[in-house]
Amino acid sequence: MSSATVLGLDFVGVPSRDPERSRAFYVDTLGLRPDEHARFEFWVGETCFGIWNPEEMGGGPFQPQKNAHLALQVEDVDAARTELEAKGVEFLGDPFDTGVCRMAIFQDPDGNDLMLHHRHKPQG
Repeated sequence: MSSATVLGLDFVGVPSRDPERSRAFYVDTLGLRPDEHARFEFWVGETCFGIWNPEEMGGGPFQPQKNAHLALQVEDVDAARTELEAKGVEFLGDPFDTGVCRMAIFQDPDGNDLMLHHRHKPQG
C-alpha cells in the first residue's frame, strides 16, 4: 500500500464565526454527541465534526460551506424536520425524494449547508 493511500475520513471541518453558537446548535439543537476531550468537536456516528474559525486559525476569510451538504442520517426525514422546525430551524424548500432517498435541506447558524437524509434501501 502506498503512503498516499486514503485510509478513511478523520473529521469534517465546520467553519464558524462564532464557535460557541455553532456548538450549541450542533449539540443542543441537533443533539449530536459532544467530544469529551475537545469543546469544539462532536460526533455523527463515527465521524468527527470540528468547529473552527478560519479567520482566527489562519484559514483566510470566513465562507460558509455551500453545495456539499453534510447528509445527516435520520430514520424519518419528515418527523425530524418537524422536530427541528419546533426548535427554530428553517428549511430551504420542501423535502424531496429521489426514489433512492428522502432529503430536507437546511443551514446551520453560519449558513453552512446541511441535509436530513434517509436512504430507502441499503446501499450495495
